[in-house]
Amino acid sequence: MARVQVINPQTATGDAKMLLDAVQSQLGVTPNFIRVLANSPKALEGFLGLYGALGKASVDKATQERIALAVAEGNGCQYCVSAHTAIGRHAGLSNEEMTLNRLGSSADTKAAAIVAFAKALNDNLGDITGAEFDAARHAGLSDGEIVEVITVVALNIFTNILGKATRVEIDFPKVDLLDTAQRAAA
Repeated sequence: MARVQVINPQTATGDAKMLLDAVQSQLGVTPNFIRVLANSPKALEGFLGLYGALGKASVDKATQERIALAVAEGNGCQYCVSAHTAIGRHAGLSNEEMTLNRLGSSADTKAAAIVAFAKALNDNLGDITGAEFDAARHAGLSDGEIVEVITVVALNIFTNILGKATRVEIDFPKVDLLDTAQRAAA
């Protein structure tokens, strides 16, 4: 059960109503995470603005989902792992690829470097080594792409914290977090 109110789009008013209606019209659904975030219309507006801007980023949507899965798994956010598994499927990622992503890798060489960079950023709260930064650069990431990856990681850390702190009810097909043995085998 969520620790904060889940805003009902039907009874919402003002800015919250406008933002929730916009999400509904774009996605066809209003996920519980968005409904929790609507408790602060300014927070929801900020999230939607950054999320929308990243939709036009150089780092493609599938790779952004790879990053989201690595960060959610690393932070133990089952809501976000479940949500991004569903979104990842929609972005064309296979179950096998998404498992690799959750472990911090990818079957695609460039995506593997990006996901490893994102995992290092998340695991170390940005305090990465020169070798980790250089690996991203050697994989062909431009300065702009590096900044975009950092931004995607930061946005996903935000959503993971919100999801875990509020204990938002999972409204996607539930996906369990990997167990310690699966992570250790990677």
